[in-house]
Amino acid sequence: MSATTAWEGTPRSLLVGPKSTNPFARQHAFLNRIATRTSSAVPFEQVLAQLVDFVISVVECDSCFVYVLEGDELVLRASKNPHPEAVDRLKLKVGQGITGWVAQHRQPVAVACNACNDVRFQFFNELPEDRFEAFLSVPLMSRGRVVGVLNLQNRAAHDYSERESTLISTVGFLVGAEIEMARLEKEKSQLADQLKIRKVVERAKGILQRQLKISEPEAYEMLQRQSQQRRKPMRDIAEAVVLSHAVTHNECD
Repeated sequence: MSATTAWEGTPRSLLVGPKSTNPFARQHAFLNRIATRTSSAVPFEQVLAQLVDFVISVVECDSCFVYVLEGDELVLRASKNPHPEAVDRLKLKVGQGITGWVAQHRQPVAVACNACNDVRFQFFNELPEDRFEAFLSVPLMSRGRVVGVLNLQNRAAHDYSERESTLISTVGFLVGAEIEMARLEKEKSQLADQLKIRKVVERAKGILQRQLKISEPEAYEMLQRQSQQRRKPMRDIAEAVVLSHAVTHNECD
């Protein structure tokens, strides 16, 4: 994660404070910045990327994962290390693995070494982090309920200090509300897009029904078949039908 992915393009030095020898000063500045961010609307993916960027800037770790609770599943949505095969695809049930346990019990878990030997640990073949020694997992909270889980891992054994655990837990409480708001905004946007698609498809079906004297199911099947054959979204096919009809209609006028 690059340092340039900080809030609104602001250099990290301005976000977490100058590189002081006093770690508490940097942490205070860091928490201040997160607290002020909760009043602004930020895209969902950007919120998660910024969360990872902030965490790795104040706590030394080799891996950072953000899981978001969607329904009864925890979905891996962001990672410090690139995992295109797992991000947005890897899912856990609440209660499954250490991550699921943290979500279920709303309590942090810190394992200093041999994390894979913990009875709650869940193996994933596609994640090399499974072989890392140390594991810190904290819940992301919003209004008293879990909205996700934040995981930190270290290759070598690492006894997470009370300061580190408290700091990451505090971050979890601060950003939980923002993650929830961003997720809801994303869902709202997706629903609006689906409504637009439905409207244009309905319009295209009506045009085909009138022009070709076919039934509604037949018109839908025609749009679907064209979408598959041309390897284009049905929305594109429907918009082409509507546009063609509009052009033809104008020419006739």
